[in-house]
Amino acid sequence: MSRAFLAILKRDLALAVRAGGGGELALVFFLTVVVLIPFALGPDLNLLSRIGPAILWLGALLATLIGLDRLFQADEEDGSLDLIRGTPLPLELAVLAKALAHWLTTGLPLTLAAPLLGLLVALPAEGVLSLMASLALGTPSLSFIGAAAAGLTASLRRGGLILPILVAPLCVPVLIFGVSVADISRSPMSLQSPLLILGALSLASAAIGCIAAAGALRQPE
Repeated sequence: MSRAFLAILKRDLALAVRAGGGGELALVFFLTVVVLIPFALGPDLNLLSRIGPAILWLGALLATLIGLDRLFQADEEDGSLDLIRGTPLPLELAVLAKALAHWLTTGLPLTLAAPLLGLLVALPAEGVLSLMASLALGTPSLSFIGAAAAGLTASLRRGGLILPILVAPLCVPVLIFGVSVADISRSPMSLQSPLLILGALSLASAAIGCIAAAGALRQPE
């Protein structure tokens, strides 16, 4: 089963690199959001510094939605999903491999790019590491929650229009605790609690999201 898991993971990573519209497009969209919002807020650096983590987290959420509707829809259209169903690998683990590949090509690049984009929102230097830690622990949950929604909309022709409506409300707890990490970094309070909660949310969303997506993919159209 480990061979089948790694095969699906490598296949999705190779397809993302070959297509050139996954991680790169998400990064461009992330940059666009982070650049435009300061122009709308004006030259108030104090205000921009206070809401900078929220801007980065909101940009990460919106960028994660890029290409998420094709997570299972492309496999449904070309018949690859039927082959995945026929392998000895449980469908839940196949979903885990595809969601992990999505995070490696989307969430991880966004996390690594966050310090550079933090300069655009006047993010204090002491908040950079905590922001990266929050994104590293929190963005996997966005991919797993998105995988569950993508499984529900895989057989729909315009599932990409419904998917953001399903994903956004479920990601609110992740946004709350992700932004709170950067807020706490400016006070003597500990960062441990919100970071542990973000890690727990990612683990819980991995389990629940994979089971939900697999259950949806097993249902007939």
